[in-house]
Amino acid sequence: MKVYGIILLFLMGLFLASCKDLDEMNIDPNGIDPSIANPSQLLPTVISRSGSAVTNLGFGDISGVMQQTQKDGWSGGHNDFAWQSSSHNGVWLSLYQNLSDSKEMLHKAEEANNDFFRGTALIMMAYNFGYIADLWGDAPFSEALRNDEGIMSPKYDSQFDIYKGILNYLDQANTLLSKNQSEYNTIANGQDILYAGNVSKWRKFANSLSIRYNLRLSEKESSFAQANIGRILGDPAKYPLILEVADEAAFAYPGNNPSSSWPTNIVGNTDLSSDYHRRKMCSTLVEEMRQHNDPRLGVWANRVELPLHLDESKSDTYDNVEDVVFTINGETTTVRCRVIGKGVADDYVEKYDEPVNYNLDFIGMPPNWTTLSLFAYNVSPVTYQGRPNPHCSMLNDIYKLASHELLKSRMLSAAEVHFDLAEIALKGWGGNASSHYNDAIRTSFETWGVANGYATYIAQPGAAFAGTLEQIITQKWVASWSATCEAWFDWRRTGYPAFETVGQGAKQEVIPIRLYYPTNEETTNAEKLRGALSNFEDTRYSLEEPDNEAFPVMKKNSAWAKMWLLQGTSKPW
Repeated sequence: MKVYGIILLFLMGLFLASCKDLDEMNIDPNGIDPSIANPSQLLPTVISRSGSAVTNLGFGDISGVMQQTQKDGWSGGHNDFAWQSSSHNGVWLSLYQNLSDSKEMLHKAEEANNDFFRGTALIMMAYNFGYIADLWGDAPFSEALRNDEGIMSPKYDSQFDIYKGILNYLDQANTLLSKNQSEYNTIANGQDILYAGNVSKWRKFANSLSIRYNLRLSEKESSFAQANIGRILGDPAKYPLILEVADEAAFAYPGNNPSSSWPTNIVGNTDLSSDYHRRKMCSTLVEEMRQHNDPRLGVWANRVELPLHLDESKSDTYDNVEDVVFTINGETTTVRCRVIGKGVADDYVEKYDEPVNYNLDFIGMPPNWTTLSLFAYNVSPVTYQGRPNPHCSMLNDIYKLASHELLKSRMLSAAEVHFDLAEIALKGWGGNASSHYNDAIRTSFETWGVANGYATYIAQPGAAFAGTLEQIITQKWVASWSATCEAWFDWRRTGYPAFETVGQGAKQEVIPIRLYYPTNEETTNAEKLRGALSNFEDTRYSLEEPDNEAFPVMKKNSAWAKMWLLQGTSKPW
C-alpha cells in the first residue's frame, strides 16, 4: 500500500499545510520536513495533529452517533449514519501521517540515544495505532511505513495483534521514561505541548493508555487483560496513572489560524448555516443531564432562547411573544416565551408524531428526528435548514470561538481513567469501584470548571454510586463530551448507554460499530484488504446494507459488520 511509503509526498498539501498548528508554540508555520527535523520539532506536530484528528471525529460524526449532538442541516453523516467508504478517508490518512512522523521521531531519537523522545514517540505510535484498530479493526501495522524496505503493499495485522503491539510500545515507553527527570535532556523552547518535558506525566499517559486498551480486551481476552491490569495496579510506583486533572493529556487550541482553531468556530464567518449553527444539543444527553441538574450542561449548551408556552384557550396563536409568570420550586419567575395555541401544538404533534417541548431551560433535538423537516423541530419558525432554532438549545457560545480555556483536545482524561478503574473494580480485578466512580465525576466537574457543584450532584439518587456497570458507562458517556470516540467504543463492548431509539431517519435501526475502510485501499492494497475483510463477521444489518458502487470489494466492508473484538460477545446488539 503506497500511502505508507510515499505519504509525505502524497499528503504534503493536505497535511503539512494544515499543520501550521499552534505557531505560538514554535511550530514552523510553513510545515516541517520530517527528514531534516529534529525530534523536538516533530513532537508538537505529532501531538497536535493526533489530538485534532481524534477530536474532529469525536466532536463530529461520532457525537451524532452517540446522541450528544444532532444537526438540523446537512446532517446525513452526523445523524443518520449515511457514511460511505470515502466518508472518513481523511481520518485514516491523518492517523498514518502521524505514525510516519512518529516513526521518524523514534528513528532520530534512537540515533541520538535520547530516551525522552524514544519514549514519547512510542506513546504517540501507540495512540495512533490504537485508534486505527478501534475504528477499523484489522489494519497495516507490522509492515506499515516500511516502503524504504520495499514493502509497498503491507499486510493487514489482526486487531488483537495490533492491540498487543501497542501495549508493548507502552511498556517500553514506561521503562524509557522511568529515570529521574534530571537524567533527561531538557526539551527546547517548550515544544512538548502536552507536558513541557515532564517525564512523570508522560509515564502516566503511557500507563493510562495501557489501562484503556486492556479494558478494550477485557471481554474478548479476559485472562490476558486481567494479568496486564493486575501488573499495573499492583505496582503504582512503577506504573503511575493519570488520576488528577493536572496530569491529563490535553492541549488547548490557540486559534491563530483555521487549522489551530476549534472546529466549530465562526470567527469571521457570518453564515447562519455554519457548522456551529446547524449543530444542536441532542435530547438524549440533555435529558440525562437535566434529571440530575448537572451543572456541566450549562457549560456545553445555551439555554433555550425563546421557550414555548401553551395557552389552551387559544387555537391558532403562534406569533405572540409575552412575559409569562411561572412558579418553580416555590418561587415565582418571569420568562419571555412564545405563546402558542392548542391548535398549533396539535397540528405539530399530528404532523411529526413528536410532542412539543415546553422546557424553560435546555431542550435537545431528538436523534435522527425526521427526514421530513429537521429544521422544523419544536414548532420552529425557521424555514431553512441549519439555522438557529429559538426553541432548541444551541451549543454554548464558547464553541463559536477559535480558542477558549475550555476548548481543548482531550486525548485522555483523569475522568476516563477513574471510570476505567471503577469498571475494573466492579469486575473484581482490584480497587474500589465507588471511590473511582466518585473521583471520575469529581475530576470531570473540575475539568469543566464546575467543581463547586460536585458535592450536591453526587448526593442525588441516580447520581450517587449504585454499583452497576450501566451507571458507570452512562456517566462515562456524559463525561466524554468532545472526546466521544471513547463513548462509542465503550458502547460497542457493553451496550451502554442503552439508547431507546436511533430515530426515524437513521440508515439502519441500530448504531454502526466501525468505519468503512477508505476508497484508496481498493486501488493501492486490494489483495491485502480482501484478506482483512474476510475476517469480519456479517450481521443482519450488514447484509441489509446496499452495495456501495464506489467500493465494490466485499460486502463485509460495512459499518455494521463485526470486527474481531466483537465477534462472539453478543455485543452491542
